[in-house]
Amino acid sequence: MKSSICYQDLALLFLRLIVGAIMIWAGYAKWFIWSAPMEGMSDGMILLTKLLSIVEPLGGIALIVGFLTRWAAAGLAIIMAGSLYFVYFIYNVGFFTGQTGTGMDYNLLLLAGCTTLLAFGAGNWSIDALCCRKK
Repeated sequence: MKSSICYQDLALLFLRLIVGAIMIWAGYAKWFIWSAPMEGMSDGMILLTKLLSIVEPLGGIALIVGFLTRWAAAGLAIIMAGSLYFVYFIYNVGFFTGQTGTGMDYNLLLLAGCTTLLAFGAGNWSIDALCCRKK
């Protein structure tokens, strides 16, 4: 019984590290918008992109260290649901990533990871667990 808990904690840590790193990179990739917005972007899209350039890395860091994991995962899941809307309805891409570009599969995987962390929490190897043990 004890070893299965260890495997679950390891799996949740691995999931937190991967999703967190991807979200940090996704936010970092949007930092260009602060100095040189792309031609033709509306003011609303510029504001949204600036917001995401701050929120995504903060959520990613929270996932990596396991701090307020369920809240961070919920916020990032909302962002990923919104990204699915843009990818499908605005950019009209297919389901799978192919030679022509990115598909919805990448966004769905991140949404699934965030949803899993929302459901199961950070596991025992996290700041969340450390704070709960001290109480």
